[in-house]
Amino acid sequence: MRKMRGFIKKYKGIIPVFFLMLISVVLMAALPKTKDAYGMDTAIDSGKKVYQQRCLICHGAKGNGEGPAGVIRRAEKNGRVIEIYSRDFTLGVFKFRTTATGCMPTDDDILRTISDGIERSFMPAHKDTLSSEEREAVKEYIKTFSEWWEGEEPCETIAAIKPEWVGSLTSAEKGKKIYKEMKCWECHGHEGKGDGPGANDLKDDWGHQTLPFNFTTGDLKRGSSPENVYMTFTTGLDGTGMPSYEDSLKEEDRWHLVSYTLKLMRLKGRNE
Repeated sequence: MRKMRGFIKKYKGIIPVFFLMLISVVLMAALPKTKDAYGMDTAIDSGKKVYQQRCLICHGAKGNGEGPAGVIRRAEKNGRVIEIYSRDFTLGVFKFRTTATGCMPTDDDILRTISDGIERSFMPAHKDTLSSEEREAVKEYIKTFSEWWEGEEPCETIAAIKPEWVGSLTSAEKGKKIYKEMKCWECHGHEGKGDGPGANDLKDDWGHQTLPFNFTTGDLKRGSSPENVYMTFTTGLDGTGMPSYEDSLKEEDRWHLVSYTLKLMRLKGRNE
């Protein structure tokens, strides 16, 4: 005890400083690691570096989709040429979401696109080339391109719980009737080849011609699982001519439409 009092007396001028330093370290550890000593957002700064290395070539330095790669064209077997424009992040409009139409995507939605890429669009998967920290950082940087992220209230995530009968012939027949009633054929054609009478009149929010998907060519950009197809019918593809059916079709009818879409795509593994 005597030794302890002597220690305190000897170092009484240092002990308060030590405890202040200790408290500061604890508080800094508890705070989100987003600011450095100069006020720079380190997560966004790191994301910017990743973006410049991996994304700028297509999406552009300003995130407006005007990168050096320009317009990418892909020819289908039937001779139809698809023009692919890189996503313009400045409008805050995203096709692939688990939120209702008109809502911003969730952070998980953006990370999923960064990680898994987009089929048939030249957007590569980065789950094996970027660490989870790098993907998280570039996601945060992407959000700086649009003011819509500031103060935007998040929407609820839509669940996709697949009924057992999805993919069955009975369900597909019901979906076929819905396909006709909802006039899906006007864009996608009676056989789902993307050659409906209104196919050449569609434009996206940027004024570019957008062609309806040809289901007979295989995988959808979002992915072709029943859950992904259902999500497209439910959320729509914002920025394109593909509407949301969340308010116009019952959930069961949307799943029947999924069954018919799978049939058009001739996917194996359906329930017969």
